[in-house]
Amino acid sequence: MIALFFRDLKLSVRAGGGAMIGVLFFMTVVSVIPFGVGPDLNLLARIGAAILWIGALLASLLGLDRLFQAEREDGSLDLMLMHETPLVLTVFVKCAAHWAATGLPLVVAAPFLGLFMNMDELAIGATMLTLLAGTPAITFIGAVGAAVAVALPRGGLLVSILVLPLAIPVLIFGVSAVYAAIEDPAPFLPPFMILMAITLFFAVIGPVAAAAALRHSAD
Repeated sequence: MIALFFRDLKLSVRAGGGAMIGVLFFMTVVSVIPFGVGPDLNLLARIGAAILWIGALLASLLGLDRLFQAEREDGSLDLMLMHETPLVLTVFVKCAAHWAATGLPLVVAAPFLGLFMNMDELAIGATMLTLLAGTPAITFIGAVGAAVAVALPRGGLLVSILVLPLAIPVLIFGVSAVYAAIEDPAPFLPPFMILMAITLFFAVIGPVAAAAALRHSAD
């Protein structure tokens, strides 16, 4: 499993520069917002957390269709299905490697973009923490969409369509936790704990559903 993790990590970085493309797309989405809403620094600070979360969500969708595509093309997907290692565990490791290559760089880039949005230290720290807790859920949700669309010739758009509605609760509670951290009356812990619960839920359900979809596509 460790070898599979590092193999997929290298493939995720090499295949189209997944990590760099995600970060560049993240930066592009965030950087165009001031041109649309104007140079009001107070407004940018208020909406900064929501913009960072929306940018991270959209950037996380990039490359999800390639999660199982390489294995499908070179025939190793059939070996994964026949291997003695449980397919659910294999899918979980592949999701972890994909998040480390594409989701973690978004968390690292968030503070720099937060400064661009005139956010203070508390808001930037809360945004980083919620992204760290919530972006894995997007990967696990995306694994299900990638497994469903793995046999389709152009499944990239379908994966985004399938994943985006399911990822809306992650966005809602991620942004709510950030705003709760910077607004005194609202408690930070309840929305953050719900965000963690969503991630843990999809960490269990996602690999199971993805493994079932992969077996169904192979039949």
